[in-house]
Amino acid sequence: METTIMALTIDPRSAHAPQVQTVLTKHGCIIKTRIGLHETSTDSCSERGLILLHINSDENKVKDLEKELLDVEGVNVKYMSL
Repeated sequence: METTIMALTIDPRSAHAPQVQTVLTKHGCIIKTRIGLHETSTDSCSERGLILLHINSDENKVKDLEKELLDVEGVNVKYMSL
């Protein structure tokens, strides 16, 4: 098993986040850590979201997760294995 760090952006976040959540829940057993970030201020909330994932799994499962995330409109994915 490898340790993988995956970053994904969602834009617009409010429109596509529910689909992303469904994919992440499906693959939840391989995700050790998840951090969600987006810009906020007192009068607005950014439509561009960033999620960082720490994944502990083999490369095939990471590629499956990547493919399902990329099938969601507005999502971009990059990852590196350590």
